[in-house]
Amino acid sequence: MQPAYEIDKLAKEEPWRVFRIIGEFVEGFDHLSTIEPAVTIYGSARAKPGDKVYQLTDEIARGLAKRGFSIVTGGGPGVMEAANKAAQEIGVPSIGLHIELPDQSPNPYPTISIHFHYFFVRKVMLVKYATAFILLPGGWGTLDETFETLTLIQTEKIRPFPVILVGSDYWGGLVDWMKQTLVGKDFVSATDLKLFSVTDKPEEVFTIVDSWYKHQQELKGIEKNKIAHY
Repeated sequence: MQPAYEIDKLAKEEPWRVFRIIGEFVEGFDHLSTIEPAVTIYGSARAKPGDKVYQLTDEIARGLAKRGFSIVTGGGPGVMEAANKAAQEIGVPSIGLHIELPDQSPNPYPTISIHFHYFFVRKVMLVKYATAFILLPGGWGTLDETFETLTLIQTEKIRPFPVILVGSDYWGGLVDWMKQTLVGKDFVSATDLKLFSVTDKPEEVFTIVDSWYKHQQELKGIEKNKIAHY
C-alpha cells in the first residue's frame, strides 16, 4: 500500500500531465501538417527482413511512395521498419511515430521522427493525416489500431477512408467471426463490414488508395468551385 504522502504527491502532479499531453499534440500537428497525401502502414514489430510480411510491406510502401504518398508508421521495428525504409529510399517523407515501450527501439529510417508517451495522442496522429490505413499481420497493437479506427469511422468521429487488411490467411478467420458472431447476433450491421477491405495483392492496395484519393480530390475541386461562385 502506497504511503499517504506519495498518493498526495501523485494527485498534485496529475494536472501537470495536461501540459505534456498538449505538448505532444502540438508537436504532432506542427511536424505533420505538410505531409499529405500520406498513407499509414501498421503491423507486427516482430517481422524480420526476409520474412514474407516484411517483404510484402516493402513492396506496398514502395508502390505507394512512387505514387507520391508519404508513409506514416508507428516508428518501431518489423513492418514499420520495412515501410519507413522503403519510403526513405524512394525519397518521400518517411514518418515514424514512436511510442515509449519496453524493449522496443525506434527504427532508423524515418525522415520525420516524433516520440510519444501517450498512446491516445499517437493514435490521433496515425489517422489524422492518412488517406488510407493499411494493416498487415501483427499482435495486440495491430488489432487495437484496427478496431479503434473502424470504430471511429463507424461512429463518424473521423472522416471515412480506406482501411485495408493485407493477408487473408491472417485476417480471414477474424472476418469470418465478425460475420458469424458480430453480424449474426446483431452486434453490428452487415454494412459495417464494408468499412474495410481484405486483400493479398499490393496492386489491389494501390487501386483502392489511388481511387479514393482521386475521388477526394475531385470532391475538393467541386467544393472549391462552389465557394468561388458563391
